[in-house]
Amino acid sequence: MSSIRTCCILATLCLGLCGCMQFNVLGAPGKPYSEHTLSGTGSDKILLLSVDGLITEHAKEGLLRSRPGTVEQLAAQLKLARKDKNIKAVVLKVDSPGGTTTASDIIYHELMAYKAESKAKLVVAMMGLAASGGYYIALPADHIAALPTTITGSVGVIFLRPRVAGLLDKIGVDVEVSKSGAQKDMGSPFRPATQEERRLFDGLVRDQATRFQNLVRERRKLDPAAMTIVSTARVFTAAEAKDLGLIDSIGYMEDAVAKAASLAGLPAGARVVTYRRTPAPNATYYQPGVETTDPQATLVNLGLEGLLPPRAGMYFLWTPGLAQ
Repeated sequence: MSSIRTCCILATLCLGLCGCMQFNVLGAPGKPYSEHTLSGTGSDKILLLSVDGLITEHAKEGLLRSRPGTVEQLAAQLKLARKDKNIKAVVLKVDSPGGTTTASDIIYHELMAYKAESKAKLVVAMMGLAASGGYYIALPADHIAALPTTITGSVGVIFLRPRVAGLLDKIGVDVEVSKSGAQKDMGSPFRPATQEERRLFDGLVRDQATRFQNLVRERRKLDPAAMTIVSTARVFTAAEAKDLGLIDSIGYMEDAVAKAASLAGLPAGARVVTYRRTPAPNATYYQPGVETTDPQATLVNLGLEGLLPPRAGMYFLWTPGLAQ
């Protein structure tokens, strides 16, 4: 009995401590961004920022883990950069299949506004994938660089919406809707779309795609023949993208950093910095700038947001894994 009583007391103490303590093995909740030097020396700086994964304005949730959405993260970092007049160039590392039209457009706007205010040069360094919205956010750049193995392009829009009408029929479940207008439930997953609704959806997609294509035409100065190919919304290898004029060079991160230094008039070996909430010993250019801000215990992240179809909506997104 004595041993049982002792175990109970210890268990109670452990539970009490767990309620008071906060275990955080992957980040520092609520901690502000601070500057960390990656390489080089000097007072003038090149800032390295990252956009990784699905581009979204929503917080990215996982099991026992949450991190800010892409818009929140990049806007916060650019806000900090605006206070530092020693930042002469920015290298934006992009590894993304795209994301929502709204998030992609906000990031485009934030980068354009930062460039206009700071007069800093912007180089985009594409990683393995910089497609659709991942290409959209590269358009403010003074120079776009890609790896030899990069896949990019997909200049187009896709409107995703789930359909469960067939499943409901099989299990004998129905949904009754009262609506104030004929198209009030347009896009409902509980019934097939009408011909008129398909026409309206096609118009929405066409308008968004036209905006994307016009920005590509304006920012990249593509000739009509190249725009005809790009407007098919297909993806391209780095070599194909360079031939079309979608990107400027092919190389690696050190080449992108050197180009940023050259555009900004900085010497070779200029100081390269990044913003992080937690220190990262032995950090490199390739380390993603994604950190948790979950105030709860942070132990596991399944990363399912990259495996599951995204929520219904309009996307600048390359989705080869989704059934048509």
